[in-house]
Order: sequence, then structure tokens, then C-alpha cells
Amino acid sequence: MKSILFVCLGNICRSPIAEGVARRLIEQEGNGITVDSAGTGSWHIGEAPCRHSIIVARNNGVDISSLRARQVHKNDFQKFDLIVALDQSNYNDLQAMGAKNLVKLGEFGCGGADVPDPYFFDGFEGFDRVFAMIESCVAQLLSERG
Repeated sequence: MKSILFVCLGNICRSPIAEGVARRLIEQEGNGITVDSAGTGSWHIGEAPCRHSIIVARNNGVDISSLRARQVHKNDFQKFDLIVALDQSNYNDLQAMGAKNLVKLGEFGCGGADVPDPYFFDGFEGFDRVFAMIESCVAQLLSERG
């Protein structure tokens, strides 16, 4: 596998965290996999990750502050070897768009669970929980597929 695209809804919280974690782990391993992230929705195009995502990533040694949101495009399905949805809703949307090389991140070490949107938790604790889940699942994904 040479390239991975992580996809959530808006590309401002979960998928940029997954991209940042994957970049850090790939850099540590030196295996040269290309990583990107995108959202199924268009309303955050060009925006930086949300403030809490930047903070939780930085607190865990990952800098995602320079990333900018973009929307997934059908040509991404040929460009990337693996498309990784962060939850079932995004998985379904990507499948409807024609993605074939598609998995759900929670299939890797999280029992198939969705990576929840941290905004559905009260306070910053949700971002800590989501980061920990993403970090664990991305490490497992790279171990199995990298």
C-alpha cells in the first residue's frame, strides 16, 4: 500500500487527526506511504482543523495546524490505494460515490466501532477520547496494511 485517504464529514476534526497520526507513525517507520484527508461535505473547504482538534493533536505530539479541509472527489478513488471512512455514515456515502478500496477505521483494533464525532461529547474530553481511538486504530491499520 502506497497511499491512504482518511474521510469524515467536514474534514476539520476526525480525519485531520487521523492524517496527522498516520503521518507521524509513517515517518517513524520510514515506509513512505502518502497520506491525506478529506470530507464528504463541502462546507469547510479551505478551513484549518477545529481548534480542539489542533490542541488535542499537539498535546499528543502531532501538528495538524497547517492542514486545510477539502472535499473528497471521485478521482481520489483511483489516486489512493485505500480509502478509510471514520464512521458508517461516511462509509455509506463513499460507497455510493463508487469507492471500492474502502474500509472503516474502526475495523482496525476498535471492534468495528464508528469513530464518533467529538462534538457529540461534552467538553474537551470527547476530543481526548476520539484522539486515543484514532491513534489506536491507525496504528493497527498501518501494522496490518502498511
